[in-house]
Amino acid sequence: MANDKALRIGIVAGEASGDVLAAGFVSVLKEMYPNAVFEGIGGKHLIARGLDSMFEMEELSVMGLVEVLKHLPRLLHIRKTVLRHFLENPPDVFIGVDAPDFNLAIETKLKKAGVKTVHYVSPTVWAWRESRIHKIAKATNLVLGIFPFEAEIYKKYNVPYQYVGHTMADGIDLVPDQPAKRKLFALENEDKVLALLPGSRAREVATLLPDFIKTAELLSQNIPTLKVIIPAANDAREIQIKLLLKELKPPVHVQVTQTSARDVMIAADAVLLASGTATLEAMLCKKPMVVGYKMSKMTHAIMKRLYKPEFFSLPNILAEEELVPELLQEDVNPQNMAAKLQPMLDSPPLELIARFTELHKQLRLNADEQAAKAIQGLITNEL
Repeated sequence: MANDKALRIGIVAGEASGDVLAAGFVSVLKEMYPNAVFEGIGGKHLIARGLDSMFEMEELSVMGLVEVLKHLPRLLHIRKTVLRHFLENPPDVFIGVDAPDFNLAIETKLKKAGVKTVHYVSPTVWAWRESRIHKIAKATNLVLGIFPFEAEIYKKYNVPYQYVGHTMADGIDLVPDQPAKRKLFALENEDKVLALLPGSRAREVATLLPDFIKTAELLSQNIPTLKVIIPAANDAREIQIKLLLKELKPPVHVQVTQTSARDVMIAADAVLLASGTATLEAMLCKKPMVVGYKMSKMTHAIMKRLYKPEFFSLPNILAEEELVPELLQEDVNPQNMAAKLQPMLDSPPLELIARFTELHKQLRLNADEQAAKAIQGLITNEL
C-alpha cells in the first residue's frame, strides 16, 4: 500500500554490484513511499531512480591494499563529509550496501546518534574473522543477508538479521534458454562450448588464463568441435586477454567478447572459472563447472589458518557438499582441469543440474521486495 509520508533515506553503495542491488529495493520503496527522498552515494542505477549522489561512486571502488592506501586521504574525506551530512540532517533510515570497511564506520556513528541503520549484504563473518560480528552489532539495527547459511551466526550472537534471498537468483530463469544464447555467438548444434572466466582483475587473468587456455588445448585433442568463449569484464581485460592469446597461439577456436558473462555461461556446455561470485552465477545458469584459484604463498598460508568453511566455491558452500570440483594453488594445472572437465563436456550431468535447480529455488525469494519490506518494518517499528 502506498504511503504519502515524505521519508528521507540515506544510501551508500560503494561499487557496481551494490549499485544494482540497491536500485532494486529503491524501486519497491518508491512504490511504498512515492515522496521519499534518497541521498548518499550511488552509481548510474541508483541515480536513475532518483538518488542524489554526493560523490562519484567510482571514488569508493578501490581494490587492493596499495590502491586503498594511495586513495586513503580522499576516502576518509568522503566518509567524513557523508557522516557529517547525515548527522546534521538525520535520515529516517540509513542503508549501507556492502562495502563494510566504508559503511560500518558510518553506520556505527549514525546508530549511536539515534538513526536507524541497515547493512545489506553480510560481511563474511561465517567464513573468517567471526569477531567482526561485534562491530556489526554496534553498527546496525538490521542486517539483510543474501545467503541462508548466514542466519545461524547472527542468531548465535543475537544480532537482528533477515535473509532476503539473492537478486541474481531472481534475475535468472530456472531453465535458461541455451539455444537463444548460442545464437548470439553463431554456434552450431554440434559445437561443444567451454566458457573460460579467469576473473575480472588483471592479476587474476595473468595468473589463471594461460593454464585455462592450455586446459582447452588438451580438451580439444579429444573434442575436435570444441569452441572457447572468454567474456572480458571491460576494455582493459579484453586487451589483456587478446595479448595473451597472441602470445600463446592456442590451436583451438577462441572467441573473446564483452557480451555478459551470464550469456556466455548459458550458451556454454561447461565452465572453467576463478573462484568468486561468478561461481554462483554459473550455478544459477545450471552449468557444470570446475573452480580454480591461485594466490600468493603468504596469502594462502594466512587463509589456511583463518578460513573456516570446508569449501571455497559458493555452490559447494550452499550445498554443504562438494558438488563442483575445487582446485587451489599447484592443483590448478591443465591436466587436472581437463580431466575434470572432460566428462562434463561429454554429457550433461543431469543430477548436478537438478541440485543446482534446488539451490536456485532456495535463493529465489524476490529479494528486492523482501529487502524493501524489511526496511519498511524497521522504519515503522514493526520489525
